[in-house]
Amino acid sequence: MDTSTLSIDAGHRLHAAILMDGNGRWAAARGLPRSEGHRAGVDAVRRVARAAPGLGIGTLTLYAFSADNWQRPDDEVAALLELFRGYLEEEAERPSALGTRITVIGRRDRLPASLAGAVERAERTTGGETALELRIAVDYSARESILRAACWMISSPEVTPQEFSRLLGVVTHAGGPAPDVDLLIRTGGERRLSDFLLWESAYAELVFTTQMWPEFGAADLAAAVEEFGSRERRFGRLPDIAASAVETTSVAQ
Repeated sequence: MDTSTLSIDAGHRLHAAILMDGNGRWAAARGLPRSEGHRAGVDAVRRVARAAPGLGIGTLTLYAFSADNWQRPDDEVAALLELFRGYLEEEAERPSALGTRITVIGRRDRLPASLAGAVERAERTTGGETALELRIAVDYSARESILRAACWMISSPEVTPQEFSRLLGVVTHAGGPAPDVDLLIRTGGERRLSDFLLWESAYAELVFTTQMWPEFGAADLAAAVEEFGSRERRFGRLPDIAASAVETTSVAQ
């Protein structure tokens, strides 16, 4: 990689977000039920979470179940939520050798009681870990979150981006504002954001891959981070001004 175009500040831990797409198509191509694709997708989550800290990623947000996914067949929804519950329980019970803190963002009032309990236990058990914040979006809609946060701000005397980000963290149960998304990846070949982290991804670098999520692994994540590093991030500024701002930030740190 040409390090002259490297945009990753050595002191900055990336926020990567992934739309984990392609589970069903991966299973169908192998003559398997869709549930098997989702099961294989859980293994991909584990692979990516293990690899993320070593690639300079400090926050990883995964789109597991959107608010629109309730429209899928009841048996598929039940299988997805049960897989999610099992994953959280396993992560909460095993030793935290990887140092991963789990946070679940999205609505909780529509989740089964057993899943809501697993969410609370996983967050409580892993709350002190610092190597990686793994945020999993369940029953999540960026548009709905933005609308709810906006309603909370109607009576506010001052509206700032920072305060709005804080309120987004409140309405999505994130516990506080997350850093803006640096790198957003979508697997499965589709090229859309699908109501995912719309506010936080204003200046995210987008990487789309045809790789189905169950096949996605550490090497694929590393390739996406390398692609991110080759991008020139200007944030609306001229190239030389943007470069100076990055250098100033690095010196300050």
